[in-house]
Parts: sequence; C-alpha cells; structure tokens
Amino acid sequence: MSLKSILCAYGGETSGGGELRHALRLADHHGAHLTGVLRHGNDLLQSRHHAMIPHDLMKQLRNLDSDRITEVKRKFARTMEKSGMQDRSEFISLEPEGGVRLSELARHYDLIVTGPHSGATAESHLSANPDTLALNSGRPVLVVPDGFEAEGLSRHAIIAWDGKKSAARALGDAMATLEEKAKVTVLTIGKTLPAAMPGGGIMTLLERHGIHAVSMHVDRDRRSIARIIAEAAQKVGAELLVMGAFEHSKFSQDIFGGVTHDILKAPKIPVLMSH
Repeated sequence: MSLKSILCAYGGETSGGGELRHALRLADHHGAHLTGVLRHGNDLLQSRHHAMIPHDLMKQLRNLDSDRITEVKRKFARTMEKSGMQDRSEFISLEPEGGVRLSELARHYDLIVTGPHSGATAESHLSANPDTLALNSGRPVLVVPDGFEAEGLSRHAIIAWDGKKSAARALGDAMATLEEKAKVTVLTIGKTLPAAMPGGGIMTLLERHGIHAVSMHVDRDRRSIARIIAEAAQKVGAELLVMGAFEHSKFSQDIFGGVTHDILKAPKIPVLMSH
C-alpha cells in the first residue's frame, strides 16, 4: 500500500497528541499529504438533556465547544508549520449538520490515523471511534495509544493471524508497510488453522514479498485472545500490531466484548486494523 494521502482524526491534546506525531512521521517517510480532521457534534450533556438545559447555559456550552474546536485547529496549524508541512497539509472540520460522516470522508484516503476513543463526557464528541471507522470506511485504520512516543517508525511488527477474511484484508493493507520492517512475527493462537496449507500459506506469501518473518504459536488457555496477543507482542518486542477487525458483529462485541473491543481499550503499541 503506497501512502500518499493520510487522514489524521485529531482532537487536540485530549489523547496526548500521539496520533498526530505518528501521522507526521508517516507523512514524512512516504512524502504523503496529511489531512487533519475533527469529528464533532453535540456533547453528551447537550445530546441527552437538551430540553432541560436553560438557553443561556446552552449558549455557554456551545461557545465553550467552539473555543475548543478553534484551539484544535490552531494546534494543528502550528504543528504543521513547525514540521515544515504547511504546503502538504490541510484541516477539515466536520460540522454536525454538514451531512458528511467521518467514515465517508475516510474512504478517500490511503490510511486513517487516530487515537483510542475517549469516553470522557467533555471529550467524547471530539474523539473518533476507531472501531467504527474500520468497520464503516473500508480503509485501514492505525490506532496510536494515548501519549505514544517513539523515536521513529516501528522496526518489528506482529501479525495476529487466524486465516479469516478480516485478517487477510489487514495483511493486504499492511503489506507495503511490512516490507519495510526488519522483522515480522506471525502469531497464531489455538487450533485456528489447518496443519498445512497448500502452497505454503502466509509464511510463503511473506517470503515472496521479501519479508523476513518468523512464526509464533500459542496454545489457547483461560486467557482472553486479546490478552494473549498483547502478551505475545510484549514478549517479542513488537512495535506494531496488524490485525483484522470485527470478524464477529460489532453489536455483539459492544455487548459481550471481543478481541477488537478488548485490544482497543488500552493499546500499548500502534494497531493497524482492517475489516
């Protein structure tokens, strides 16, 4: 995947700015154009209790929100100028009445970079939902942990591989990125794959792309799949996780939990996912 147009869902410093710093590194590395976008609507208080809030208080809340949005735009512009990216960047603010959803906008970019969703009352409407983006945009989404700092781009990636459709989509979206890594680990868990795949399977595919990959298999135990993946990534020193998103429905994951939901609650390293 050639990265020439990157979309960064940026909400200011609510997430520590890790997503914007990482998006800048990617844009610089690939010579890509970087677009910042702020997804916003009414905050939780206005959405749920609009009829009970006095007009003057409602006006104050909206003015406060407007000030926050203006400051986000200023921070983005300052960061671009400081990085020398002002000629290869722009900022889009999606108004709640504008009719264009973030997932619709995202379909026009090579990659979406964002942080985990913030559930804080004052921030949730300024924070993108990476799981919804991956599910509805049809584009790969890179989720950068809150406050994430790295000297450069990752050198070691781990692929959570179960042989299913979403994992295959994520692998395809990440292939050009994986070709640049010094090391790639392919993680399988439990009895998810046939003992031998005709044609050699994923390891042969990676080898043909010139990717140095090693396999790692972990037996299924009482730990959740998400915990096994996180612990495996830490064990091998991976700096990027590649995985499929929502092999089961998002509704069931929201209600009962699931791998995507659990991984995105508190990622330790950037997660590249596709659906």
